[in-house]
Amino acid sequence: MKAKKLYPIILLSLLLGVSVGFNIAHIVEGGHPKVERVEADSSKSTVKQVNKSKTAATNGDDPKMVPLDEFTYKDSSETKAYPILKDHPEAYIDVDIAKQRTYIKDGNKTLYEMYASTGEKDATPRGTYQIEPEHGEYFYTAPLKLGAYHWVSFLNHGEYLFHSTPTDENGNYVESIAKTLGVKPSSHGCVHLSNPDLQWLYNNVQPGMKVVIHGTFDKTK
Repeated sequence: MKAKKLYPIILLSLLLGVSVGFNIAHIVEGGHPKVERVEADSSKSTVKQVNKSKTAATNGDDPKMVPLDEFTYKDSSETKAYPILKDHPEAYIDVDIAKQRTYIKDGNKTLYEMYASTGEKDATPRGTYQIEPEHGEYFYTAPLKLGAYHWVSFLNHGEYLFHSTPTDENGNYVESIAKTLGVKPSSHGCVHLSNPDLQWLYNNVQPGMKVVIHGTFDKTK
């Protein structure tokens, strides 16, 4: 999902660390973003208790990944704790489009692995970027009738984002899209993550953190 560039006053508020509580409407084709004040709802995320006799066993995943057949958008992708980034000052975010995974890495070491969903029709840009100051609790895109919680920008200051699996106009998660996490692309260019994974990213990554995006999804699989 894409968001056009945000108004300067909102950028200033975000840079100052002020919680503005805005609903940012992505405009995909032309025009400027429309900003509306909303009540940002809680994502009500939970951590799944996993049958430890099962393993992820797909795409060379970490054995502590929740198996895809048990995983939902309400779950953390792994059963282990999220990394403490202050202990890894060189950590960066690696998005593998081919595998539909997002990794938190420190050099060649993977600290944490997340199920993800990238852009349909090859819409997620590849390259090396960085986390930007723009972020927010919720946005809604009127033309698409879709929104999302806890968005963090990584390109073009609000255009390409990490965010939760999409919601409808009432803030309810769209189950059909949520089921694509870790399976196939389903976004308009942004990177979808599960609620707990995205909340951790939202609360912990800082502007300037490197983001590397690579790979090509094989639609024939």
